[in-house]
Amino acid sequence: MTAATAALTVGKLAEQIGVTPDAIRYWEREGLFPAPERSPSGYRRYGADALDRARFIRACQRAGLRLSDIADLLSVRDTGTCPCEPAETHLERRIAEVTAEIARLEGLRSQLTAMLGAVEAGTCDPPLPENWCPPTDPPVDRGSARSVPGGGECE
Repeated sequence: MTAATAALTVGKLAEQIGVTPDAIRYWEREGLFPAPERSPSGYRRYGADALDRARFIRACQRAGLRLSDIADLLSVRDTGTCPCEPAETHLERRIAEVTAEIARLEGLRSQLTAMLGAVEAGTCDPPLPENWCPPTDPPVDRGSARSVPGGGECE
């Protein structure tokens, strides 16, 4: 390790890739990062290989891969082989998860839009939850209050 690369502390390494030092320490605890050399005073000291590894981990995270996926890819990469083929499986699974999440969010947006439309129209008809407004016993007529199915009212 050269003096220039040996000078990378956990803070400097983290700064260079845009994460916190705790993220680097976490990756180390999770086995994604080998234990670094230590200075005589106990500080972690990283070389250029650690910077390359951290950039790879961060790029995988930006792609939405989980740490377990990244660990799989690193184990292949550590053999000197390109992890492109195994990455395909992880990326296809992640694309399917993202597609399912988009569909779920589009459904949620439709439901919320319908709920907002009902509120703006002054109705508390479905799809608003029946407990949108608390029930009263018996329903109270306050003039401007709207009556709600289930005995509640909205002001």
